[in-house]
Amino acid sequence: MMQEYQNILIPVDGSKEAEVAFEKAVATAKRNNAHLDLLNIIDTRTMAYNFAGLSASGIAYELVEKSTEYLNELAKQAKDQFGFENLDIHVRMGNPKTVIATEFVANHHNDLIMIGASGMTRFQRAMIGSTTSYVKRVAPVDVLVVRTPVD
Repeated sequence: MMQEYQNILIPVDGSKEAEVAFEKAVATAKRNNAHLDLLNIIDTRTMAYNFAGLSASGIAYELVEKSTEYLNELAKQAKDQFGFENLDIHVRMGNPKTVIATEFVANHHNDLIMIGASGMTRFQRAMIGSTTSYVKRVAPVDVLVVRTPVD
């Protein structure tokens, strides 16, 4: 029996790996007549270190604006290139690992997470850990790690 997914989460961060996963997620959602949640997370841990001394609310507002623009561009791409419109965009703040793996899924009842393979170097993974690896281990739903483009 073939698994049919109804509510797919695709976290995107602007990386090449996330863009490949996005295209495959749109194709999968279209094939399953499923809903797609596009999610971009503003890592608040990074904000605390990189923007020390600056107005936190002004920076947060600007980051949310940029994230929303990015997600709207992807939504337009889904419509124009794939003819797919059954999607919502979401911007969240927090730790990407926990937001993707547990918090968002619990609130939006996703049954599949499609996530790009880690684009980090070995050193970066050692220092902060791979979000993809964490999501694979912790998420209560199926996780598909996307490594190849749609063909």
